[in-house]
Amino acid sequence: MVMTERYEAVIGLEIHVQLSTRSKMFCACGADYQSAEPNTRVCPVCLGLPGALPVVNSRAVEDAIKIGLALNCKVAETTKFDRKNYPYPDLMKGYQISQYDTPICYDGFMDLPGEEPVRVGIERVHMEEDVARLVHIPGAVGGPGHVLMDVNRAGTPLMEVVSKPDMRSTEQVEAYITNMQSIIRYLNVGTANMEEGSFRCDANVSVRPAGSSTLGTKVEVKNMNRIRAVTRALEYEIDRQKELTASGGRVVQETRGWDDGRGVSVVQRSKEEAHDYRYFPEPDLPPLHVDPVWVEDIRGGLPELPELRKRRFQSQCGLDEYDAALLTSSRSTADYFEEVIGYAGSTRGGERREFAKETANWLNGEMARYMNEDGLSNVFDTPITPQNLAGLVESFRKRELNNATAKRVFSEMYRNGASAAALIEERGLRQVSDTSELDPVADRIIGANTNAVGDYLGGKETAVRFLVGQVMKATRGRADPKIVTGLLKSKLDAMKAAK
Repeated sequence: MVMTERYEAVIGLEIHVQLSTRSKMFCACGADYQSAEPNTRVCPVCLGLPGALPVVNSRAVEDAIKIGLALNCKVAETTKFDRKNYPYPDLMKGYQISQYDTPICYDGFMDLPGEEPVRVGIERVHMEEDVARLVHIPGAVGGPGHVLMDVNRAGTPLMEVVSKPDMRSTEQVEAYITNMQSIIRYLNVGTANMEEGSFRCDANVSVRPAGSSTLGTKVEVKNMNRIRAVTRALEYEIDRQKELTASGGRVVQETRGWDDGRGVSVVQRSKEEAHDYRYFPEPDLPPLHVDPVWVEDIRGGLPELPELRKRRFQSQCGLDEYDAALLTSSRSTADYFEEVIGYAGSTRGGERREFAKETANWLNGEMARYMNEDGLSNVFDTPITPQNLAGLVESFRKRELNNATAKRVFSEMYRNGASAAALIEERGLRQVSDTSELDPVADRIIGANTNAVGDYLGGKETAVRFLVGQVMKATRGRADPKIVTGLLKSKLDAMKAAK
């Protein structure tokens, strides 16, 4: 039996983030390639025509600095662009403008939360341009196919974030990617959607004897278009390398592509080293001198990032880690939550925390369910305003509505944007908690359901649930179930004592 448990994985990630700038990285063409007809967002620069000169997109530089600062990086005072030469069919120029030895940001870190927090080093954040998109058209059965090229994507701005090989498990990888997506979205510099290709992840993975400090031969894994595909690919590749190493084989440095359908990685090519790309400084772009005052202005404008916001929601609002993490996974949801609890009014201390917890329940429960059904990602796009949700939360918290009726009110609010107060008044939905109003209803239900009453008197106490249901039905769901249960038990126990 091969003893693979003696080995540990060493993982580093390279993440490409497509920026949401209006124009491309080095020309004035629109960067909205996904909604455009093929080859309509092109010019001599992104086509790579002779004599065309690139110009740096200053917004992209600013966004790169934002990403670097959010990842605790140092920002270079002087940086430059380089030509990365390689002959791929999706690169018309034969080279990609990128950054090699002087990235815009470097030497940062990301802390991954958990029972044992992990600090993942950030090697660099550098700027580059994307390539064109190839569309492979299969031929007739047994016949040759052909390839079409859409140049619209060529030249759109990319930021590559390269981590150090500090991750040891797929759980850490998943946390790193998820946190990175949240940071990108909080900064409002990109959509960070893997499925649409605006957030791409390549993994470098090797194995070594557990406890060793020597790095093994790394393999790069590509073609992973969702987080689950990344974890599946890494699990497969780690197992493959462990079994190969434990049995005396040799891991070859190479690039492998992930086949999600078959659940295997396949060899694509021998791994290139940096010198294989023949980097040299981009002659058409002068070095960039980054003003430290500008950097500090950018730093001052950064939003509160998700991990810090999550901790604040836990400490100030009394939320548990699960609820706080769900709320802060989206900046819009976290903003909405804060607006809702801002309507808590004069509530203080424990009441305010109770209001916050109830708000989190509605946002992470009913609101998330309805948004998922409608394919919405921004809670502000729903018909329910923060003020109206606050009204529903307050009514529910004060037990003016029971759970079933509150969900019914929420459903109507989601459909027509009405306030909870208006719906409660209009539909006569306010919960009945007054025992003087419920008392005759309880007497009527007891008199009409002798079998259930007999069961209870005979010792089957669960029979009271049926009677509670009958009272709820008679009051059209408006009765407070707790009060009804107590009232019925009191009457039934008095009947039992009188026997």
